[in-house]
Amino acid sequence: MSHPDISRDLHSTLAERTRHLQAIAHSLKAELFGIDEIIDRVIDSLRAWYVLPQLINRPVVICLWGLTGTGKTQLVRRLAQHLGFYDRFIEVQMDGFSHGSGHRSAGSISAMLAESGIAEGAPGILVLDEFQRFRTVDASGKEARVERYQDVWALLSDGRLPPSLSVLGEIESSLAWAEYDQDRRADDDDEEDDEDGAKTGQTGKAKRKRRLQLSPWEAQEFKRCLKLRESLLEIMTWKPDEIQARLRAFRASQDNWETDYSKLLVFVSGNLDEMYAETAKRVEDCDTDADIFHALTKKLSLIDVKKALAERFKPEQIARLGNNHVIYPSFSRATYVRLILSICDRYVSEIQESSGVRFVLDASVYEQIYANAVFPAQGTRPLFSSIHAILSATLVNAALWALEQGATGSEPVWLMLDPGEVTPGGPRLVARFRLARREFPVALELNRLKQRANADFRALLAVHEAGHGLVYALLFGRAPQEIRINVASFEGGYNSYVKRKAWSKRNLLDSVCVSLAGRAAERLVFGESGCTTGAERDLMQATATAARHVRHLGFGTRWSRTDVTTDSNDNLNTDVAATNREIEAILAREHTRALGLLEAHAGAFMAVVDALMAHGSIAPEELAELLGLPLAPVTPTGSAEAAVEPLDAYADQLKAFKARGTPAAVGAGRLLRALA
Repeated sequence: MSHPDISRDLHSTLAERTRHLQAIAHSLKAELFGIDEIIDRVIDSLRAWYVLPQLINRPVVICLWGLTGTGKTQLVRRLAQHLGFYDRFIEVQMDGFSHGSGHRSAGSISAMLAESGIAEGAPGILVLDEFQRFRTVDASGKEARVERYQDVWALLSDGRLPPSLSVLGEIESSLAWAEYDQDRRADDDDEEDDEDGAKTGQTGKAKRKRRLQLSPWEAQEFKRCLKLRESLLEIMTWKPDEIQARLRAFRASQDNWETDYSKLLVFVSGNLDEMYAETAKRVEDCDTDADIFHALTKKLSLIDVKKALAERFKPEQIARLGNNHVIYPSFSRATYVRLILSICDRYVSEIQESSGVRFVLDASVYEQIYANAVFPAQGTRPLFSSIHAILSATLVNAALWALEQGATGSEPVWLMLDPGEVTPGGPRLVARFRLARREFPVALELNRLKQRANADFRALLAVHEAGHGLVYALLFGRAPQEIRINVASFEGGYNSYVKRKAWSKRNLLDSVCVSLAGRAAERLVFGESGCTTGAERDLMQATATAARHVRHLGFGTRWSRTDVTTDSNDNLNTDVAATNREIEAILAREHTRALGLLEAHAGAFMAVVDALMAHGSIAPEELAELLGLPLAPVTPTGSAEAAVEPLDAYADQLKAFKARGTPAAVGAGRLLRALA
């Protein structure tokens, strides 16, 4: 074939594989919701491996990190199927409980690869799942003893695995011992032969003679290490002389010792709890809005991955994982809504196919499923479980009822979900067909927990949390991310604020004021003697902030850092008592300021209280409208800075300072010009 023909064929192949990758990306995005950016990045990372595999001379490593239930393993499995590599695909559970391998080979990646359909020197896909459980450094930073999968580091380095010489040594020793044992037994049999040989008509040697052969596992390891083409059955029939000859030839020629897996596509997958410390430990939290979790996890970067890995692995091992770390954020609210719609549609379609009854779900069904099934830190698994519990049996019972009413599929059966918050009887799915109606009880556990507070406690919570939220919005120019009193995770309410990168002196005092605003709101509505213990944690927070303001940050009347110490070498001002009066004055002043703000905006305050009493929460947009504040624009969810509040206008203040032409600025300008 001429050079132009080869070039034309290569171009055609590259174009076809590129189109195939585009089609795969499109299919995966239709199947897996909320991870479009991750799919694009994974496809880009494996493009060269798939389109031009002849250029690959070491494994392509892609690391996938994310909270549970975000689709890491599912993405890799579906990708392998779409690529046509499912017959050359192996999934290793790095916790040591991998399936599909014998008990002797379960601790070796190379042994599992040898048992797979991945040929040496050929492309294949290897998944190292639950990688966070394979730690080589313990919690104290010391080297941990690890017996399984030690060859994984050589594989990740260059894909070339040396033979297991220790295994070959074991096989050789086993054969030598068996041969020695047989010779010894033969001598014993000769002595016995004179006594009972005449009686049995058979010598002891004939009775006890054994064939020296490899066990199935030994034959498998022998075949793998020596890269033999013969079948296991044939190898197991070889005599010791043949085996010894093969071993001598193998050791004499070391050119082909290594097994070449350099063309592997390796996915390292797992949950790094150290990286998701703020969210991974809040698995019980079903109250925080999914978008807030999404914004927190969206900020995570390569540096966060490296820091988390350093808690579990040695630096040289982290280096072998490379820098292609793909981080899954938790799902946004929009993703959960898409999932709920998709899953519910599937249930409805399946019941229609089996019974002929066509159901149409009211929006209340989707709303209550979201309210009772979404745990943002736990991904999709609780959602699947809750939808099954709410819909599966109920749809079957509703279909039987509808058939009794004469439903044929030409007319829909309407389903709505009554949460039972006002009407007696508890939550239920209500089916309607023509003029007939039937109710089916369902369990909405989170709704029950959210409504456990009585009227008095709800009133107290609404007043207290409205005080925090209103004062925060007035002082920081933006509404809290959330204000809630209907809480399932614990009995109470909360405000959720956006983090700041840095705090000015004014910011800290405003923070103290916000912390004390709940107590101020109680005092305003219930009177001095009606204030409750609900402000105990607020007082702790306010006191700690005021103490840092005076003792640690030099924002009070003292410059020195004031602290306590038991080490005489610490150069600290340990006169703590002298600062107590100043801290107390800050607390009293900020409480008075909070009370004044609430009185000055009493109308807006009561509107927030009423909204919390009616709905259990208030949206940031609604609070902003009540106050008429030009709140800062919401950062797009996809932004890496989505959960970080902008700083004060320091850049503008710097420009204004320069524009004033102060002596310091002029002097600095002259110095810079002289240096230039």
